[in-house]
Amino acid sequence: MSQKSRSLLFLIIITLCCWLTGCVQKGKKAQKKKLYNNASIAGHFSSQLSSTFDSTAIDSFLKKFPLFDPYEAEIVKFYDRRKYAYAWFEHDTLIEHAGNLANRIAGMEEDGIHGKPPYLREMDSLLHTPLSKNTQEMTELMLTAQYFVFARMAWEGMTDEESRANSWFLPRKRLSYNGYLDSILKLPLKNALSTEPVYRQYELLKSFLTKYRTLEKTESWLPVKLNRFPRLGDSSEAIQLIRQRLILLGDLPAKTESAIFDEPLAEGFRNFQIRHGLKPSGTMDALTLNALNIPLKERITQILINMERSRWLPVTQEGEYLAVNIPEFKLHVYDTDSLLWSCNVVVGKTMNRTTVFYGELESIVFSPYWNVPPSIVKKEILPGMRSRSNFLESHQMEIVGSSDGLPIIRQRPGKNNSLGQVKFLFPNSHNIYLHDTPSRSLFLEPARAFSHGCIRVAEPRKLAEFLLKDSPQWPSDKIISAMQAGKEIYVPLKKKTPVYIAYFTAFVDRKHQLNFRQDIYHLDDRLAAMLLSGKGNY
Repeated sequence: MSQKSRSLLFLIIITLCCWLTGCVQKGKKAQKKKLYNNASIAGHFSSQLSSTFDSTAIDSFLKKFPLFDPYEAEIVKFYDRRKYAYAWFEHDTLIEHAGNLANRIAGMEEDGIHGKPPYLREMDSLLHTPLSKNTQEMTELMLTAQYFVFARMAWEGMTDEESRANSWFLPRKRLSYNGYLDSILKLPLKNALSTEPVYRQYELLKSFLTKYRTLEKTESWLPVKLNRFPRLGDSSEAIQLIRQRLILLGDLPAKTESAIFDEPLAEGFRNFQIRHGLKPSGTMDALTLNALNIPLKERITQILINMERSRWLPVTQEGEYLAVNIPEFKLHVYDTDSLLWSCNVVVGKTMNRTTVFYGELESIVFSPYWNVPPSIVKKEILPGMRSRSNFLESHQMEIVGSSDGLPIIRQRPGKNNSLGQVKFLFPNSHNIYLHDTPSRSLFLEPARAFSHGCIRVAEPRKLAEFLLKDSPQWPSDKIISAMQAGKEIYVPLKKKTPVYIAYFTAFVDRKHQLNFRQDIYHLDDRLAAMLLSGKGNY
């Protein structure tokens, strides 16, 4: 390619980039319209190192804008590594990504954030004021400070105190933003769109946030009213309205506006029901109608809540791990980001909640005893013993001691043991573990909050085989034999397996479908109030 051709190509590329992202140029006032785009703001800083400023400018800046004080260490470290070279200017001109950052901050609602960074008016004024040496330093530091504010709000979310107040006891993500910037500066530009350090559900939910906000603006979403539940072959205006709604939600292809309840509509019902954790009957019932009539505003709030929870999780987890989503009543087995398999679980009742927390599974117990918790002894066992003299023996239970005025009771191993034939231990202060159960029918229920807090697993043998797959002394037939032994067998694992007990009432599945679940522990409302008021602490 000739020099002239290369120059022309370079000019075209620069022009296109400016058109896509919006350049902020020296002496030219940018148009006051929203130029928000979903491009990453990470890693696109000026490569020049010759134009610098005095480090004392940071002190002066923070005295003028004290709300940036929490970010002082990050700002100083960032510029110390750059030898105080300008990051947002090239040849005394603002680089295009300064405009991208400003637009991204102005459009923080697109990231599901109602709170606003401080000094937005001052930033806007600086970006549209002719530059002098003083305003250039001020603009430079304003953009950097706002970068770190944005990073904390959009990528890290509310503080540890806020997440714990919302019953979230999983370990919080920890990011070194300077280290993060160092790493992504080395990435080629084509990789920039996939470098934001947020758990993958965040971006997936964000795409549906846009869709649902558009629906809210363009659709009336009046409640569907029925005199009776329609059946296959029925025809009515209500059926036509239901069909249109399922089309808008993506559960039904937009092939017809028929008012007849036909088989394609039944298939649309099944898809909608699966996405909402309902029995996929393909027919209308009270639960399906209720889910279909939930206002879009409520669904948008549900998406926002779970985007915030996604900010709190690690970006990724290397190696094998288990994840239980309580409202979904599911256990998922992963290897890094690859889903290996899933199965149903039973979780704690509203009065006996399963805690949201993290543990490391380190042992399996085949044919376990069940050491009955004191609360159950007091509320259930003692009344049973008073009403029937053979209560303990009929339940294969025995007294093995006493504590605080209560008998210590355990249930012997066997097919009727409340823990089933195997339990999986990850020591924690919440006294929660995974286990089998003799009550198999409960796994067929769409909503499965029945336990006293521990998590019952529908496929315990498969889980045991997975955890012991690297132990040749534990083939499948030996695992089956141990589960039926009637004698407790304790097996430590070669390596610990991380276990995440999480709480997501909205999530995107592997088919890229948006799912909603009931807020069974009523944890959404408090977080919603904080998010929508914009008063959450970051």
